[in-house]
Amino acid sequence: MQTTPEFLRRLSTKDFASFGLDDLAYVKRVETDEGEGFAIHAADGTPLAVVPERDVAFATVRQNDLEPVSVH
Repeated sequence: MQTTPEFLRRLSTKDFASFGLDDLAYVKRVETDEGEGFAIHAADGTPLAVVPERDVAFATVRQNDLEPVSVH
């Protein structure tokens, strides 16, 4: 996939929302009823899972052939 600045400027809203969908998953610290957890989201923001530890979240993402990215 081409990722030059010109290409990125021409992305439709739908294309932008799915950008990285097959490559990335986001990991974010969240508070759950059981305490701190780490939410895993697809690149388009779809919630996928919540796990108890950051390392587990990153390992889960990598086991599914995606690249984990931290969200602060």
